[in-house]
Amino acid sequence: MKNLLLSSLIPLFLFFQVQECENGNQQNTYQAPTEEELAGTEIAYFASGCFWCVEAIYESVKGVKEVVSGYSGGTKANPTYEEVGRKTTGHAETVAVYYDPEVVSFETLVKVFYGSQDATTYGQNPDFGEPYRSIIFFENENEKAVAEAAKVAEAKNYSKPIVTEIKRFEKFWPAEEYHQDYEKRNPNQPYVRSVSIPRLNRFKKKFPELLK
Repeated sequence: MKNLLLSSLIPLFLFFQVQECENGNQQNTYQAPTEEELAGTEIAYFASGCFWCVEAIYESVKGVKEVVSGYSGGTKANPTYEEVGRKTTGHAETVAVYYDPEVVSFETLVKVFYGSQDATTYGQNPDFGEPYRSIIFFENENEKAVAEAAKVAEAKNYSKPIVTEIKRFEKFWPAEEYHQDYEKRNPNQPYVRSVSIPRLNRFKKKFPELLK
């Protein structure tokens, strides 16, 4: 099931002209990896705050070929960014992580998940609430067991309860084009400068051995 989305996602992201971002600067055309480049990859799904931040973190990890921002965990089909933000869909901002299992394991991706957030908060500063909640999605019993074991182990590192959900994956909806690789393409956007880049740098300092 992990590769079922590959054929549907790639046509959406092969080439597109990026929309004008919030700071008013026209961005360059983005080229996503081809289907051939992603051959042999598996997909894992995580939510832990703003997907601009989470996408950049996973893209810095060895063995990760591509990360797509989107929405999952809710009930509405084809949700928009505005609808998810209004908390009318049940979805959380989620990333689909395409990775080479011969280079990086699902267990390591879960380690990245916990190592790049505060798992005791319902969202990540400054974004809180349903769209930014912490979720590990699983597609089989092995992934579920890994996620549950990691949650128990991580609980020892906190004085407050972990609020991460462990949820069976059902559907992933890719976000609008302008959200893809947002941090990379908009380094001077105020939120990126003040929130996304510092979060990425904290992760890099904590786990240098995992970086590309």
